[in-house]
Amino acid sequence: MDIFTKFKPLEAAFDQLISFTPHNPFGVTIQKTLSATVGIINGKETLLFGTNNYLGLSQSEEAKKAAAETALIFGVGTTGSRIANGSYSLHQALEHELAQFFNRRSCMVFSTGYQATLGMVSTLAGKDDYLFLDADCHASIYDGSRLSQAQIIRFRHNDPEDLRKRLRRVGDISGIKLIVVEGVYSMLGDIIPLKEFVEIKKEENAYLMIDEAHSFGVFGQHGRGIAERDNVEKNIDFTVGTFSKSLGTVGGYCVSDYPQMDQLRLCTRPYMFTASLPPEIIAATRENLKIIAARPELRETLKRNATQFYYALQQAGFKTGPDVSSVISIILDEIPQAVHFWNRVLELGAYINLSLPPATPDNRPLLRASIAAAHTEAQIDQLVKIYIQAAKDVEVTLN
Repeated sequence: MDIFTKFKPLEAAFDQLISFTPHNPFGVTIQKTLSATVGIINGKETLLFGTNNYLGLSQSEEAKKAAAETALIFGVGTTGSRIANGSYSLHQALEHELAQFFNRRSCMVFSTGYQATLGMVSTLAGKDDYLFLDADCHASIYDGSRLSQAQIIRFRHNDPEDLRKRLRRVGDISGIKLIVVEGVYSMLGDIIPLKEFVEIKKEENAYLMIDEAHSFGVFGQHGRGIAERDNVEKNIDFTVGTFSKSLGTVGGYCVSDYPQMDQLRLCTRPYMFTASLPPEIIAATRENLKIIAARPELRETLKRNATQFYYALQQAGFKTGPDVSSVISIILDEIPQAVHFWNRVLELGAYINLSLPPATPDNRPLLRASIAAAHTEAQIDQLVKIYIQAAKDVEVTLN
């Protein structure tokens, strides 16, 4: 037995998965980006519908200019963590601006969104505490919960009553109870009934953390996410999120009103032991945050585009998730068929994401599209036509 023996089943499953199709759905290379919505893949122009670039800001001129100018002044890396040599005035400025944007007292910026959720969950909960996690929470949240050594209790996805039942079953404990949910879930794009969760949090004297990764910049009058949309921001103890979706860069954050947040910088391991974000990334993120604050019409365009695509799919007979958001998936029943469908969509000129069990709800394969404000009506119409043609070609039965 060698060190890789345990991966043999994965290798066999992967080999079987790609043996009957020309393209590897997990190894796509975008050779060049022509815009926020078009790139070169396999040598030809391809519509980009699998990038999470919800507001198209990865290509904003303001961000590109700021990144280039900042790199010339500060260099391209910090070479250290925030508590060593990696804190620049730029990092502090972004934290201040994010705190102001969210109307919160404090903000911590992390090097990735994964590290933000990993760090906050693993640090806030300890061995005498209880974590209540939505069954469909992101892998970073579950990884953080394992590192925390807290008791982990899963409740049914988007089910406030199941959470209430499980909280009451635990009863009074010496530690804390931390509920962790997401604003928009990344597989089906379904939206949390947040007001109901807030009421339960107050009833049971628990803390509440929300990951607004897929809702930041998309929902709320100012783009702060589902908590803003539902007018419950003051009932949220910790908001985490990422820069890699609507902000178009890379990194993560946590905002909160608790004054003890600064103490967490000294005990949150993904913050302490990771090099801080490069100056040019911070500069680009700051510019895109200004755009999100100043251009609410981007959210309106995104909403219009997502609504157009969602109802066109339903009219064509595809099975979709329950809500209109920036993530819109169709649900298939068989993995080989889903892989063929994904390949055919790519051959017809569009890039989307293939999501497979066990990472998907109900263990069914999904074809996932990320809708952006930068997409045109014509591009969305084209993607619908591609879906319909792909369904015909691989014999997907439509309703």
